[in-house]
Amino acid sequence: MAVDDRFTQDHRDSDPDQPAGTRNEVVTGPVADWATDFSHVEPEWAADPYTIQDDLRQRCPVAHTERFGGAWLPTRYADVAEIAYDTERFSSRSVVMSNFRPPLDLAPMGAIPPISSDPPFHHGARKLLLPVFTRSAVAKREAATRAFCHSLIDSFGDRPVVDAAHDYAQHIPIRVIADMLGFPPEDAPQFKEFIENTLEGVNSPPDERMEAMNQLFDYLYKQIHDHLGDPRDDLTTYLINAELYGHKLQPEHVAGTMALLLIAGIDTTWSAIGASLWHLAKTPADRERLVAEPELVPTAAEEMLRAYAPVTMARLVKQDMRWRDVDMKAEDWVLLSFPAANRDPAQFERADEVVIDREVNRHAAFGLGIHRCVGSHLARMELRVALEVWLERIPSFSLDDPSGVTWAKGQVRGPRTLPLRIG
Repeated sequence: MAVDDRFTQDHRDSDPDQPAGTRNEVVTGPVADWATDFSHVEPEWAADPYTIQDDLRQRCPVAHTERFGGAWLPTRYADVAEIAYDTERFSSRSVVMSNFRPPLDLAPMGAIPPISSDPPFHHGARKLLLPVFTRSAVAKREAATRAFCHSLIDSFGDRPVVDAAHDYAQHIPIRVIADMLGFPPEDAPQFKEFIENTLEGVNSPPDERMEAMNQLFDYLYKQIHDHLGDPRDDLTTYLINAELYGHKLQPEHVAGTMALLLIAGIDTTWSAIGASLWHLAKTPADRERLVAEPELVPTAAEEMLRAYAPVTMARLVKQDMRWRDVDMKAEDWVLLSFPAANRDPAQFERADEVVIDREVNRHAAFGLGIHRCVGSHLARMELRVALEVWLERIPSFSLDDPSGVTWAKGQVRGPRTLPLRIG
């Protein structure tokens, strides 16, 4: 079969005999009790999830909600880790909790492999990506990333106030990922729209949400066809030509992995950069120390990843079962809050404090188990370089208006607006 033959069918064509998944009623509005009615897309959660999670860890460590068709929220590190490692009882076929559950037969690949893949498919799908994200491969991108960070700060001119989220943090991973995938950097506004629809639009009506996902995949297949006609040395061409178990990848595997890298590779990193700058803007002692001791930036970056871990991942319960004194039902969601795990005092000393010289820091910001982030080296490089360049160029800065800082809703939390006063 010629490579082009895999991509001749419109991805929107569907087999009418295939199950369409399960849609649930959209429930919004104030939370009655976070132990029995939690929602990660309500304003209180976006503003400060840590107070909520700390309270739950004490009085109800595995919270429940009927929203999203039924979901659980463990808040202790040990519980989050146990579920993350348990692929027998929990499926990863959908890692973004919404009011739509994809059909069971989407497993074991899932929609965005390998993060949505279950064993044994997961192993091979993840192995395909490892060479692209090694330390040595990532190191080759550092100089260009550093130069781009400098160019962003150059563009500030003499403005006394800049939005560090909109004008700095958000641009860095977009440029890096667009370059890796071979996408036009001028498509950045579309990337932001795709991210918002995917991660923050989980309470959109399921059919609207499905249409938004179709638009994302329309874009990805357009890029695939462009690369089929004009192959080049980038990750898209690599995926088109890759083989798994002796066969070229299925079209949905190629496009799904591209979707994963585009969405997860951008929002997680810009959120980590933004949260770190937010912390330094409101904590002068930490900012001044890093300016005086720039060699401490990598250690401080790890601590801010722990304290402000951006990512929460979802799982689906495979079968009815009793787990940790709660009765989980088949197809219940489980939210694995790595931010909550990272602030568990049973796992970390001074868990609720940011200790920028913390030496022992086995945090879960990049996940746990078989789905630990394959791009962690890349994210670490981008975060470190972004902070190093900012602190070198702008050693003195503060929050211009704390009330002007807004945070993303959903499973990836980071500043969406971050007005900082320079000097």
